Amino acid sequence: MAVITPGAPVPAASVRRGRRRPGERIIEGFLVLAAVVSIATTIGIVVSLLFPTVEFFGEVSIVEFATGTQWTPLFDIKQYGVLPLLVGTLWVTLIATVIAVPLGIGAAIYLSEYARPGTRRLLKPILEVLAGIPTVVYGFFALTFLNPILVGLWPSDDKPEFQNLLVAGIAMGIMIVPTVASLAEDAMSAVPHSLREGAYALASTKMQVATRVVVPGALSGIVAAIVLGVSRALGETMIVTIAAGLKTAGIPWSPIDGAATMTSYIAGAAQGDLPVDSLDYLTIFAVGTTLFLFTFALNALSIRLVRKFREVYE
Repeated sequence: MAVITPGAPVPAASVRRGRRRPGERIIEGFLVLAAVVSIATTIGIVVSLLFPTVEFFGEVSIVEFATGTQWTPLFDIKQYGVLPLLVGTLWVTLIATVIAVPLGIGAAIYLSEYARPGTRRLLKPILEVLAGIPTVVYGFFALTFLNPILVGLWPSDDKPEFQNLLVAGIAMGIMIVPTVASLAEDAMSAVPHSLREGAYALASTKMQVATRVVVPGALSGIVAAIVLGVSRALGETMIVTIAAGLKTAGIPWSPIDGAATMTSYIAGAAQGDLPVDSLDYLTIFAVGTTLFLFTFALNALSIRLVRKFREVYE
């Protein structure tokens, strides 16, 4: 039997790659195919939006589209200012973020640092059930349950409209809480226990460990969870269509007003009533491209933040 002493060169036969099994080639080919399909799908989406959008801006000024305060392409007097849709989308997204981020991060801290293992195994699946509820259910929940409560508790005589951005944002915030909480909790659980033990050895309290050790250590994952939740809020359709309405005539300055978002306009206009080659039909692609650019910019920002705050543990 050959004995390899420390520092001696290792025989070439001992480091030679073993013979690849046929199953490995199949799996590798399947993974390559999955990557190619993902890239091709993204390219297809961009191409499908690009050409109709270019055609639309061949007839409508980009300046008018970006700065106009009236969006009435389906009215007799047609105006193509996208700001009403953009402001409505930002209102709903902001309200949903304000609700989902504190609740989601708080739930993640509790599940990761305070809950007993049995309690965690019970509560986390229950929390994630909310993510599986169809969004149309959330829309009707907001319209028929949350809105009457909101109107009844409203302190002034200027009551929220039957369909309004505030109640849509509240329902959307409840919807994305499980997304933020689950991903943030996974990131916190990945923080090594040695960091917690070192903090406890220095007489830190559980709250100090959670907020000064675990949260900073899992910050990149928490940021990714928040960005994913915000992206889902930007692209949500059914909740805003049902609960916020389809008004597009002017900029919604107050969240208690009903207004359309970019996604709800696309859903309402793409029902087959518009001639395919008309300018009104092309507005769907222009709004879709605007939404795509917002989502792309948000994801690009999230990648930079994740790389900046990423912690690598041995």
